[in-house]
Amino acid sequence: MAAKKKAAKKKTSKAKSGPTKKSGKLRVMLADDEILFRDVIKDRLSMERDIEIVGEANEGSEAIRMAKKLRPEVILMDINMTGGMSGIDATREIRKVLPKVKVLMLSSYTDEVHVMEAVQAGALGYISKRLPTQELVRALKTFAQAGTMLPQPVMHRAVNRLNAASRLGDTGLGELTQTQMRVLALLGEGKSNKQIAESLGCNVKTVKNHLNILFQKFDVKNRTEAVVKGINAGLIAGR
Repeated sequence: MAAKKKAAKKKTSKAKSGPTKKSGKLRVMLADDEILFRDVIKDRLSMERDIEIVGEANEGSEAIRMAKKLRPEVILMDINMTGGMSGIDATREIRKVLPKVKVLMLSSYTDEVHVMEAVQAGALGYISKRLPTQELVRALKTFAQAGTMLPQPVMHRAVNRLNAASRLGDTGLGELTQTQMRVLALLGEGKSNKQIAESLGCNVKTVKNHLNILFQKFDVKNRTEAVVKGINAGLIAGR
């Protein structure tokens, strides 16, 4: 699925009026700021006789408004959307007010940090954007019936992390942001501040700030202690 170019970022969102299911079709809403990618998915899903695209959103806050109005059964949600609220934050809000709506997260990231972030926000499924369209359609239908879809190896690691974070919540380990989790994972890989900055797309000073906050939350004095505590908590894998 190669439609990854971010041309024509802002395109008028589309929505059908009113939540109905007289057709018996699976009501699906798309939320993705990559217009080309979204169009590819929409065109492919439109070929399915048992699927109806009820709306399209460009960013998170718009997805929330449309979900409240349209009440789709499934939302295909991009994890990262520029120019507004992220898919993670939108999922969290949608699941609060519309707990019956199933969110299937789409992402180019397949690491357990992002999966865990999505699960914590209330997403019930997580699939790669790189799937061929036919496999994506099959995954969507399976997800709609089963109510869950997570990559098995990643799911087990993510669940272990969630359990560990829950057990150690009082120590601060359960309060890490997505960025702090990424910093911790990179520390566990032995990355330098410069390498971490390159991975995060920020400067070294920002990395140092993240590390200081991480050390405070973990109540440790250095990188090694942070990694050891992260491994013991099940938040990162030992090398």
